[in-house]
Amino acid sequence: MALVHDWLPVYAGAERVLEQMLHLFPSADLFSLIEFLPPDQRTFLQGRPVQTSFIQRLPFARRAYRYYLPLAPLAIEQFDLRGYDLVISSSYVVAKGVLTTADQLHISYVHSPIRYAWDLYFQYLEQGGLVCGPKSWLARMILHYLRLYDATTASRPDVLVANSRHVARRIWKTYRRRARVIYPPVDTTAFGPDGAKDDYYVTVSRLVPYKRVDLIVQAFARMPKRKLVVIGDGPEMDRIARLATPNVELLGYQPFEVMRTYMQRARAFVFAAEEDFGIVPVEAMACGTPVIAYGRGGVRESVVEGETGLFFYEQTPEALCEAVERFERLAPSLSTERICLQAERFSVARFRKAFGQLVARALEQFSKRKQQVHSEVSL
Repeated sequence: MALVHDWLPVYAGAERVLEQMLHLFPSADLFSLIEFLPPDQRTFLQGRPVQTSFIQRLPFARRAYRYYLPLAPLAIEQFDLRGYDLVISSSYVVAKGVLTTADQLHISYVHSPIRYAWDLYFQYLEQGGLVCGPKSWLARMILHYLRLYDATTASRPDVLVANSRHVARRIWKTYRRRARVIYPPVDTTAFGPDGAKDDYYVTVSRLVPYKRVDLIVQAFARMPKRKLVVIGDGPEMDRIARLATPNVELLGYQPFEVMRTYMQRARAFVFAAEEDFGIVPVEAMACGTPVIAYGRGGVRESVVEGETGLFFYEQTPEALCEAVERFERLAPSLSTERICLQAERFSVARFRKAFGQLVARALEQFSKRKQQVHSEVSL
């Protein structure tokens, strides 16, 4: 068996899925375009060696691997997987494009069609300052090429798996293929409620534009009597710091134990991004903390409105302020036990069981089809 992953620069959401695949299939060989994981983030590989592509050896690849994105389709196709009966790809860029034969079963867990080439195309150009000029046309040509590659290679896997119904709809829109839904694993056992709540709201996020932490800070700047704690770091830190008012506390990066404590004791977790799934809101619910979220994307499938949180439907400070006021009226009726129970629907154990069963069924069906084809050929 071979496991193929796009990139391994850090341990993040897609890598949590890969981690559980490694637990499920401990004898599988692992392939990735690059592997530059920091030493303190390598434990999830369980000592597994990673077979990398030629991009790993290119100049400045550790810091600037994203600049080699145009080479990624070529690089992923250089992995020689002929010796494997089963190939599982964990794909959000090009991993699903690995080459396999008719005698190999290829299952692809698709985190998303390439977002910056499809849904976030114009947003990506704007935020990158690539609206006009030679660099803009170069970026547009590269992304056009990636769209063609992404759509073409969608036919290569035998089975597509999506991480949410939201992504499954995007897969159908983009690839015209059906995908089975298996939600990503959330380590709910690492969280849990911690008794009384303090009088603050919290958000935990990488500070990058599409996470819309700026919107959350702007909303709380209009509510000076309500305290907001922001945990996370990123390129937007300076801009968000300029937007912050005295009731907004920016803590930057915090160790897991500190982040968990803030999440456990918050009145509510605030989430303003449109995510493919959204693991952190589920972690908040595992702490017994209700969620106030922008009502688009995968979070619609994890948060139950009126029971484990509520939604706002415009990405504006005004809409979030109104949602906070609605939450204050709703809060006394919310049950910590009910919130925690909802989080358990997305546990690690549930993922391992569902994905293991899917692989077993796919192998059985694939074997039967091969036998049938061989029988027809022999006749």
